[in-house]
Amino acid sequence: MSERETKSMAVTQLSAQASAHHTRPRRIFGRFAELAKKSELGIVAYVTAGDPSLEASEKIVLAAAEAGADIIELGVPFSDPVADGPVIQRASDRALRSGTTLAGVIELVARLRRRTKVPLVLFSYFNPILQIGLETFAGAAAKAGADGVLVTDLTPEEAVEYRSILQAHNLDTIFLAAPTSTDARLTQISAAATGFLYLVSRTGVTGTRDALPAELPALVRRARKFTHLPIAVGFGISLPTHVTVLGGIADAAVVGSALMAMVEKAGSADQAAAAAADLIRGLKTAARAGVSHRGTGAS
Repeated sequence: MSERETKSMAVTQLSAQASAHHTRPRRIFGRFAELAKKSELGIVAYVTAGDPSLEASEKIVLAAAEAGADIIELGVPFSDPVADGPVIQRASDRALRSGTTLAGVIELVARLRRRTKVPLVLFSYFNPILQIGLETFAGAAAKAGADGVLVTDLTPEEAVEYRSILQAHNLDTIFLAAPTSTDARLTQISAAATGFLYLVSRTGVTGTRDALPAELPALVRRARKFTHLPIAVGFGISLPTHVTVLGGIADAAVVGSALMAMVEKAGSADQAAAAAADLIRGLKTAARAGVSHRGTGAS
């Protein structure tokens, strides 16, 4: 099956998924469907909510969306962010010191939803969600206008109740897959995931890198054998050249540490928003350049 046929099948299956959940807008599906029609790589922007304040995060997210970010991940700060590198660890610490809570992040979602249609994904560790209760969390997140949730430390076999409750509220359940995931593991993850599959580009924690792993194309091809969902690649994405490479193999690139490093260096919320917009604009320009689109013969 060709890359174009594979993408066409994915869009068809996503359409069926969307029609099955017609009570709320399926913004993640819609955005990836638009990107697939254009054979354009999506840009997913990760922002630690509350760094340096929730008001600043609102400006940063809106600026990133205006600059071309296709999906925004709102990171819920946590006291022990073991999957994150030093940049996002520091961002999480600053957000906690500013008084940011999960409830505050959900309120931020509601404010953002009144001003933008960009898909919003809550990116969290499981403990904050468990503390307020799955049903309470899912109801509040859905009412606020969130589109999906990614819990970094929740495995598919431990997520049966979580998936049931979130999907009852029409929230996509996004899961992580890694280079170390076996074929059996990829089967489990893909069965549990909706919206898109977040594929970690390399082992280790988040953080910028000069080059993407040489084995990444083979990893993405292997993951595609187990899912028809769009695949977003994260960890280490920071440069337009990364986007150019990923345009031939993935459906989206996730930028996080590079974005939050700019927020850390900025002297004000307005400066942080402007810097975030510049980064996203550069990455999106590379994504639209058409150097190596899937569906045009690239492999």
